[in-house]
Amino acid sequence: QVQVVESGGGLVQPGGSLRLSCAASGITESIKKMAWYRRQAPGKSRELVAFIGDVGGTIYSDSVKGRFTISRDNTKNMVYLQMNSLKPEDTAVYYCNLQTSQTYQSYWGQGTQVIVSS
Repeated sequence: QVQVVESGGGLVQPGGSLRLSCAASGITESIKKMAWYRRQAPGKSRELVAFIGDVGGTIYSDSVKGRFTISRDNTKNMVYLQMNSLKPEDTAVYYCNLQTSQTYQSYWGQGTQVIVSS
């Protein structure tokens, strides 16, 4: 059974940092794409925050470019999001998404809440 679990969210003051982690288990093929999305309010659609491909290429949304860094550990099936210089508008539930290489299965985690507030 595939499990995708995010961790590392919490309450942080503006200007602070957090590191999100996402661990995948039960996946029997290699993972091609790993990404972080966020939903900033109930009813809003999830937006792409950062993406990393299997050879390390990255894409960031304009709103986080220069402040967030995505990385992955293929040996552990993990993806990370280092978030620096956090702003109140970064407050959201952050979701991890993985896509496998052979069957193109897409898996989502349950999300981790990030609140940026003084």
